[in-house]
Amino acid sequence: MSDNGSPAPESPAAAPVEDQKPKVQHIEVMAKDQNGSEVTFKIKRTTPLEKVMDAYCKNKGLTRGALRFLYDGERLNPTDTPESKFDLEDGEEEVVYQIDVVMEQLGGF
Repeated sequence: MSDNGSPAPESPAAAPVEDQKPKVQHIEVMAKDQNGSEVTFKIKRTTPLEKVMDAYCKNKGLTRGALRFLYDGERLNPTDTPESKFDLEDGEEEVVYQIDVVMEQLGGF
């Protein structure tokens, strides 16, 4: 209270400070194989795609060397991240990025 009996006004510094740290945004990545089977993963934008590749292979009982992972027809490397390969936009909601999974083929003339 102030000297005249009325409550003291709150100082602007007493207002809660909003967190300056950006929210970690997750995205959904769907791995779809040649037979139409789909497995969806929820990952951070900065997670190496190697984790998705390994999880998919474990789910299907295959080795990563037997498969190729593609996005828009371009082969993905294990060290790629969604930020480096996908066309991400800030504030997107409910967007699922599709990775195509194909069997490795050797040989040919």
